Amino acid sequence: MSESLHLVCPYCQAVNRVPITRLSQHPNCGKCHQSIFKGEPLELTAVTFQNQIKNNDIPVLVDFWAPWCGPCKSMAPAFAQAAKALEPRVRLGKVNTDVEQGLGNQFAIRSIPTLVLFNAGKEVARQSGAMGLQDIVRWVNAHL
Repeated sequence: MSESLHLVCPYCQAVNRVPITRLSQHPNCGKCHQSIFKGEPLELTAVTFQNQIKNNDIPVLVDFWAPWCGPCKSMAPAFAQAAKALEPRVRLGKVNTDVEQGLGNQFAIRSIPTLVLFNAGKEVARQSGAMGLQDIVRWVNAHL
């Protein structure tokens, strides 16, 4: 493993090179000076999705959801807690499939919520259905 990682800023989308030893020290973006880790899932759009998936050297867990979906709403607090539990090892993001229908189609999302884990720009695991915090963390750890 290299001594530093490329991490995409959740605010300005700049790619930052961060020494591995500094990951737990709440590193800031070199461009906008905001924290690289928010401790909460990022709202991903068609514009930001590819940058986050392809340019982060850490895995990215994406929740494909919709605002009208009851199970999505019930899982949302657990997914938010998972961001706190999994960062800085894993970045978490959310895609509203009503707004970003192209992303839902691109990844053949047929039911929601669906969690998709990406690593090195590629899908490595997928799970449909609502999960609790411990189940999300356990599922992610099992696939990394």
